[in-house]
Amino acid sequence: MGLTKQQIENKKQEIIDFADIGEHLYQPVKTYSSGMFARLAFACAINVDPDILIVDEVLSVGDMAFQLKCFKKFEQFKEKNKTIIFVSHSINDILNNCNRAIILDSGKKIFDGGVKTGVDNYKRLITGMLDDKNNEFAKNKNTEDNEEWKKYFTVNPEMLTYGNKEAEITDFGIFNDKNEPVSLIDSQEEVSIKVKAKFYKDIECPTFSMTIKNFNGKEMCGTNTSFRNIYTGLCKSGEEYICEFKQKLKLAPGKYTISLSCSRYDPNGEIVVINRNYDALIFEMMSSTPIVGCFDIDTQIDFKKIK
Repeated sequence: MGLTKQQIENKKQEIIDFADIGEHLYQPVKTYSSGMFARLAFACAINVDPDILIVDEVLSVGDMAFQLKCFKKFEQFKEKNKTIIFVSHSINDILNNCNRAIILDSGKKIFDGGVKTGVDNYKRLITGMLDDKNNEFAKNKNTEDNEEWKKYFTVNPEMLTYGNKEAEITDFGIFNDKNEPVSLIDSQEEVSIKVKAKFYKDIECPTFSMTIKNFNGKEMCGTNTSFRNIYTGLCKSGEEYICEFKQKLKLAPGKYTISLSCSRYDPNGEIVVINRNYDALIFEMMSSTPIVGCFDIDTQIDFKKIK
């Protein structure tokens, strides 16, 4: 990196302490895990006091403590008015650490501006709301009830579907308050999860449900029309209906799946599954504020001096 032998000696202990990989430091690099290699490489780069630091997704392999240490180092760099080019798909890291956003698509720069606007446009990009011809972001792309919603989303190719098919869930999606499709959701914004179903038999008061699971398969939350005392009435054969679930998803950043279902009760009170789609839709959560644990408890904090 252009340092003299004496400069290297002066920095060596600082690099070793920052990398914090213990006795592994003295083993051949070929025996390192990807995380250890990235920690040492990052420690070398950040501790030689560069004027411009380029970081490309390297923090994704570090543990939480190491990431916090790196971001504190970023703050020290910013206080010295140095430049950090931080390349990442992590919206939360971009929001929390950057003051300018650039979006690259297939090697082309398609946005350069404010972070919040950049994040909004990135969300449009990953849901296909980019005008390829003009290379511009679509404005107010409101979806209609009679168009296909699934094309804007990552539908799970291994989705499990079953039921007696007295009705069929034909479409689904997640939408913001402008009725725009979103697959990257801020925990502070209200979204609608919509389900479209077509009936092939007259069904009295069917129940629609949605369940959200994390990528480990653990159920995080969910509800249905019966729990909420929503009377869905007589749904007749040949007719189509839309069930909409509106809420703020106060979930921690990460990837999740939505399972969707239409069912009914038989005369004995037993649940009859009409059509159930397990892990149908994949989406990602982001948060402009750090969250500990599985969800944001939306705490209001008051602090004052005792008189």
